[in-house]
Amino acid sequence: MSDTIRRYGVLGVVVLTIIVVDQITKAYIDSSMYLHESISIIPGYFNLTYIRNPGAAFGIMGTTSSGFRLVFFFLTSILAMGLLITIFLRLDPRDWWGQLTIASIFGGAIGNFIDRLQYGEVIDFLDFYINGYHWPAFNVADSAISVGVCSLLLLFAFEKRKPDLMPQEDSQMRDQG
Repeated sequence: MSDTIRRYGVLGVVVLTIIVVDQITKAYIDSSMYLHESISIIPGYFNLTYIRNPGAAFGIMGTTSSGFRLVFFFLTSILAMGLLITIFLRLDPRDWWGQLTIASIFGGAIGNFIDRLQYGEVIDFLDFYINGYHWPAFNVADSAISVGVCSLLLLFAFEKRKPDLMPQEDSQMRDQG
């Protein structure tokens, strides 16, 4: 199998898996629970809680007008997906970790983008908390984005850089060229 087929195959499989799992879980929550209903899964730590988030992460921009949010999230989603594709194309084809990372973020972005197009907001339902302190509810797409972004940051932080040429090596190369 050629590197190109494997590379785009990885992207396609990861992205589609995230989108399918995300959309199936959201459809299940939407069809089986009432809005704001909460089901305790691990008492004191984890509930399934059906919430619709009109804003971004942590509800940011949730109170702005729906027209502005729709345009803003549409444009930022398109720009983000374009940036992810650019990063993906610039990755070394042997960098499977980077490819998985970008595919994860891309799949999550598409999953939430589908919600915004369909509902004008995102369905969230994973509700973790300790002693009444809640982490904002999230979904499978949010998880894929978060894990992908953390992984991308680690990847960039530990990326092996080619050592810069020493000044004398640089002048020797100019003399030879």
